[in-house]
Amino acid sequence: MSELVRIGNFSISWYSVCILVGVLIAGALFLLECKRYEIDLNFATNLIFWTVIFGIIGARLYYVAFNWSYYSSSPIEILKVWNGGLAIHGGLLGGLLFILFYTKKYKVTTLKITDMAVVGVIIAQAIGRWGNFFNQEAHGPETTRAVLEGIRIIPKFVIDGMNINGIYYMPTFYYESLWCILGFIILLIVRRTFEYLRIGQLTGMYLIWYSVARFVIEKYRTDSLMLGNFKVAQLISILLFVIGILLIIWNLRKSKFEKRYDDYELEDIKF
Repeated sequence: MSELVRIGNFSISWYSVCILVGVLIAGALFLLECKRYEIDLNFATNLIFWTVIFGIIGARLYYVAFNWSYYSSSPIEILKVWNGGLAIHGGLLGGLLFILFYTKKYKVTTLKITDMAVVGVIIAQAIGRWGNFFNQEAHGPETTRAVLEGIRIIPKFVIDGMNINGIYYMPTFYYESLWCILGFIILLIVRRTFEYLRIGQLTGMYLIWYSVARFVIEKYRTDSLMLGNFKVAQLISILLFVIGILLIIWNLRKSKFEKRYDDYELEDIKF
């Protein structure tokens, strides 16, 4: 685990910092969107706090479940989240389960909240991937420096970081981060400029965009979670892609004036 700073027995890792920065930016973007709809601040901040908590729990349990042969022999390691071992799909599931509970409790449309959140989520994923860079993980197969230098979009410091014990590896984490940054820009533009954007479509676009890249990139990763002979992330990506398509198609069946994202009223939420 690459450390940013150490004071005695206390240390702060780059991995933790990347995740924290991603969470803070995602939370800030969500709060800005909440302000547009005059959502109660307590409602919004509690939603962020508990979604993050359940997201972390989900990310950890998901990772542990697919590495049970290791953790079953050393259960105390399950609690050592600071050593790494968080899976984004588990985090999305854990966070979504809490959002479902929370929105049902306060009678808010779940897809409206996920639409408001996904722009922040995808940029948080882009930032969080850099934690993998500092840990020298989530990379692809062996390659050569000449090949990496031939790919013009890879900065020199990334190439240097992919030299692990004298062997160079493909920076799949970097490709995923770039894809998420591009997705963030597209989702932000769509949310701000598409007049007839309907509730659920932004969530669908996010699921499609991320799943396409993750399916392809996962093919080359060397540390994938496995279910038999299949890479779990690829199976989940297929499922999420289909859900995204269904969300888009379902909303296209409605009138362009029905359940529009910008027309949705949340002012009556009382926390």
